[in-house]
Amino acid sequence: MNHRRKLSTARILAIHISILFAMLSLGAHAAHAQDWAKAKLNKSPRHQEWVTIPYDHRKLQAYIVYPEISHKAPVVLIVHEIFGLSDWARSMADDLAAQGYIAIVPDLLSEHGPHGGGSSDFPDMDSTVKAVFQLDPRQVMSDLSATADYALKQPAANGKLAVAGFCWGGGKAFEYATLHKHLNAAFVFYGTPPVKEAMSAISAPVYGFYAGDDARVTSTVPSTTADMQAADKVYRPVVYAGAGHGFMRAGEAPDASPANRKARDDAWARFLRLLGKM
Repeated sequence: MNHRRKLSTARILAIHISILFAMLSLGAHAAHAQDWAKAKLNKSPRHQEWVTIPYDHRKLQAYIVYPEISHKAPVVLIVHEIFGLSDWARSMADDLAAQGYIAIVPDLLSEHGPHGGGSSDFPDMDSTVKAVFQLDPRQVMSDLSATADYALKQPAANGKLAVAGFCWGGGKAFEYATLHKHLNAAFVFYGTPPVKEAMSAISAPVYGFYAGDDARVTSTVPSTTADMQAADKVYRPVVYAGAGHGFMRAGEAPDASPANRKARDDAWARFLRLLGKM
């Protein structure tokens, strides 16, 4: 009887994993078609630059955009989606620079692509997603730290740092907040939380942005709220009714649904308002 229960549990787990990959595959096709994001980038007047960040035995590629302002600016570290460093992730950096922030997004797949390349070197989005899933979590945190250090050392930076992550990157942004004491704010867009025991190390306020039609992630909000309260930490989640997972990207697309478009607009306004309070 116990053996049968174990097999049943294994089958259920396999089904859940298959469903998750199917959902990600559907999202991957939508994420892959980003000509509109590339067109927006090409029209930007701001200084956009690819940089190499060497540390340890690694050469990390990152994309940085500078604002057109006369004073020093805060840094926003962006953690890309499960789909790698896409045109949309780069356009998000440009959008933040347009609002007066130095925005930088590392390609966490640097040196993991074919022939040692990065996100753009994978043959299709499915292989990109699989490669992101296989990244060493410790390396991801090290990459984020190296990227933040690089950006904060730029003469135009004023020393303030926020992290913002989306989808898979939202969970990594939340985790990053558990490791860095000098972080000013963390913005988690439809990402899962770190383990409860790690939350006691968080020093920055954490702001959550979640989709109403995304039970896989949004169902974690009540327990995360309780755990963060128990740890005496600031956690402010908002759930956007009718929106689906990935609404910050999907809400910008030409074929965006009304719910996703509204969620994106409302979340963007909240994001900027909170960034301004750092």
